[in-house]
Amino acid sequence: MTLITPLRPVLPTPVASGAEPVFGARDRLGWRRKFGVIAPSTNTIVQPEFDMMRVPGVTSHYGRILIRDGRIGDDAGMEALLDQIRASMAECVEGIMTMRPDYLVMGMSAETFWDGVEGNRQFVAQIKELSGGLDVATGAEACERALHLFGARRIGVVTPYTPIGDANVRKFFTELGFEVGRIKGLNAPDAVSIAHVSEQALRESILEVDGPDVDAVVQCGTNLCMTELADEAERWLGKPVIAINAATWWMALRDNGITDQLQGYGSLLRDH
Repeated sequence: MTLITPLRPVLPTPVASGAEPVFGARDRLGWRRKFGVIAPSTNTIVQPEFDMMRVPGVTSHYGRILIRDGRIGDDAGMEALLDQIRASMAECVEGIMTMRPDYLVMGMSAETFWDGVEGNRQFVAQIKELSGGLDVATGAEACERALHLFGARRIGVVTPYTPIGDANVRKFFTELGFEVGRIKGLNAPDAVSIAHVSEQALRESILEVDGPDVDAVVQCGTNLCMTELADEAERWLGKPVIAINAATWWMALRDNGITDQLQGYGSLLRDH
């Protein structure tokens, strides 16, 4: 694997002795942190949802993994999608590194759950190597942290995936010691159509995987439009409903010492 050496900023020099520097030490808009976000070219939800949750001084900048064939309506399609992601990952990270990010954020989730806990660790190690050592927020780890924070043990899960995707999600959480009760996989026919799932269908899916024995509901799939609905669902159910985009953004902010609390995107960002 080729190691991409990150570009390092060159310290500015004043135009004249005692003059104000032309180039400041920090980005004008991303003066707290610049996040590099890795997302599939087919994903139309993660960017606007992350943008909704922006805080002052933090900016996000996207590298897109080219998905030529987004068909995922069967298990073979899911595997083929992941093959495309793996083939384009190095080039995507190389492009992101040219804007000198402080931290990386995964705008996709299936790859972060694949092959369970060890698969997630290997994935993070790969991104760190490609970026020259930057830390990275993944949806899988963000959900793990959130569930531990809430003290949840038994969970219900909603995904856009086929059975092979659901099996990998179950494997990840089970290996961590969580009990996965019910999983509702929506079997999206292709990657773009994930963003077309209606709010009503998502409401019904949340209710389907919930129950008195469930401590929390988790939603996977960054192209499902779920962040604001999850905030609402916490009020119906009286328990945590973890939308993966909100959890990943929360992890990214908190990892970087940014403790701003946000309203409307779930209890993680509001209270923790």
